[in-house]
Amino acid sequence: PCQLLGVLLLWPPGSSGDVVLTQTPLSLPVTPGEPASISCRSSQSLLHSNGNTYLDWYLQKPGQSPRLLIYKVTNRESGVPDRFSGSGSGTDFTLKISRVEPEDVGVYYCMQGTKAPPQWYSPEHKPLCWVAQLPTCVVCRGSRHHKGQNSNEFSGMSCRKLLL
Repeated sequence: PCQLLGVLLLWPPGSSGDVVLTQTPLSLPVTPGEPASISCRSSQSLLHSNGNTYLDWYLQKPGQSPRLLIYKVTNRESGVPDRFSGSGSGTDFTLKISRVEPEDVGVYYCMQGTKAPPQWYSPEHKPLCWVAQLPTCVVCRGSRHHKGQNSNEFSGMSCRKLLL
């Protein structure tokens, strides 16, 4: 049976101008056992001056909190099945699922942290932020945040969610 993967995107604006992430497709019909691919394109290069590229992928399954899948483009979070892989550089990134399983259905997010404050990331370069329940955006551990109509603002940064 055909299932649907939903796609949303998040970005925090950078000091040198907003970083806009464009994700395609916005929705993706999939069949269990078949591969799937989601692209994420940034309006600016996400290569940080320290040599890292902070592009992360999240999955929110129905009725569950979002889960970090991939951090720094290619690194799978602990416990994430190896059928998930991330690739890309500069402005173009891809999340691939080699063989879709029924439990993979949900909403996928790409989020950039290159233009975010350094405290968003741990020394291991894992994001300390996560996607909060919709329609809020990102909440960082230990930070104060204010929920606006379309965004959360914290630490001088904000993020927005694009609706399908």
